[in-house]
Amino acid sequence: MFGLGKTEFMVLEAGPDDHSAIAKLHEASFPRGWSKSEIMNLADQKGVTLLVAREVGSQSGSVAGFNLIRQTPEEAEILSVAVAQKFQKQGLGDRLMRDALLRLRGDRVGSLILEVDSQNQSAIYLYEKLGFKTIANRPGYYKDKADNGNRLPLTALVMRLDLV
Repeated sequence: MFGLGKTEFMVLEAGPDDHSAIAKLHEASFPRGWSKSEIMNLADQKGVTLLVAREVGSQSGSVAGFNLIRQTPEEAEILSVAVAQKFQKQGLGDRLMRDALLRLRGDRVGSLILEVDSQNQSAIYLYEKLGFKTIANRPGYYKDKADNGNRLPLTALVMRLDLV
């Protein structure tokens, strides 16, 4: 039927009204979520861009995903990126990353780095598809909760993409 099918998204810079939604999505996506005040503090830092994805035509305009980026003239870093569970497997993570890459290339930033949980195979696949290469491991960088409540150390892969 006309109008049915794949969900369309728009990616734009977040505003102050988005900080609470970003914090809620961050908390739902990671073992140690960032608070609204932490998101606000990031947004106030020089060189930090907060991107949000919204479903086109959504009445609520809720945040379906986000990408938090810090950049200098030479290098940028993905601080955090997440997609709401109900929008996963629809290419939104790819869209958020590609939008960031376009912006960074437009600013002539030389490279982009990120850390990703070595167990997060779908994210690693996406980053490798975009051209990222693993340059280091950080054992114990992340902590996850075990069934018994203890914190388990997880390894992060440090990945890099040359943009120029």
